[in-house]
Amino acid sequence: MRSSKTVHVISCHAEGEVGDVIVGGVAPPPGDTLWDQRSFIASDGALRNFVLNEPRGGVFRHVNLLVPPKHPDADAAFIIMEPEDTPPMSGSNSICVATVLLDSGIVPMNEPVTDMVLEAPGGLVRVRAECRNGKAERIFVRNVASFAGKMSVPLEVEGLGTLTVDTAYGGDSFVMVDAEALGFAIAEDEAGDLARLGVRITNAANAQIGFSHPENPGWDHISFCAFCGPVARNDTGLHSRSAVAIQPGKIDRSPTGTAVSARMALMAARGQMKVGDTFEAVSIIGSSFTGRIVADATVGDGAGIIPEISGRGWITGIHQHMLDPGDPWPGGYRLRDTWGA
Repeated sequence: MRSSKTVHVISCHAEGEVGDVIVGGVAPPPGDTLWDQRSFIASDGALRNFVLNEPRGGVFRHVNLLVPPKHPDADAAFIIMEPEDTPPMSGSNSICVATVLLDSGIVPMNEPVTDMVLEAPGGLVRVRAECRNGKAERIFVRNVASFAGKMSVPLEVEGLGTLTVDTAYGGDSFVMVDAEALGFAIAEDEAGDLARLGVRITNAANAQIGFSHPENPGWDHISFCAFCGPVARNDTGLHSRSAVAIQPGKIDRSPTGTAVSARMALMAARGQMKVGDTFEAVSIIGSSFTGRIVADATVGDGAGIIPEISGRGWITGIHQHMLDPGDPWPGGYRLRDTWGA
């Protein structure tokens, strides 16, 4: 075999959502801060294309690049690459990164609990991992400050009319819609319709409502549409089904940790949750993340929360992605049959 490039990857998923981790073969990108490095990867596109485009990737794949941390308190740092975005933070990807770091021995595991600090482009996240028999069984991630944006605002969507939506941030930016009002039970056979409609709603929200992070002017758009099912209460707290549509048109298989954080921030803003309360989100495939509000926060001039999310991750394989120097598609390719418009 011949190759002009070899990228070493440990593949992983968190509650169903793929979050592969690059552990070798890629030099750290230029930049004085992790955000600068993230911005280089986003604008340069070469690494994103190599690992996310077909034939090595696909619309279903997220890939994380391990880099040396910039913050002195961090044990490791990672940059998230999603199909269309290079976001500040991701719940499922942070669970995958923590699982890979511990289960592969990159970071020493202490049983029954390992504590570590990860640096994401959006800030530091503190991780607590419950470990047994050499396996990180559940990952708890104390996320970046999350907050409600615009609440109960009208949104015109062609073919649907006027919807009432919310916007919120939980490490990434969301437009939140009522799934039940749109006729969705968030069942597996609805995945295609949810994915296509979610992209339309996201695009409409960006055009009509917009988003601006008060402390990070580099994040100025809505990434995802979250379809939120009705909230019920059981013995452990609140719970609900949800589904997040990811550009260019797929449904997150996990409950989306940043969406759980954003939704808790909205419920806190409405007086429906407070510090110490918990919320379980169930995905379209039946997997779950548990969220908890651990503290109040201030973001810019507004109120927010510090959320914690927890879920499970599993390593699925080890791969070496290679590039034959004669390959006519060195950066891969995308077709609209799976990648959308």
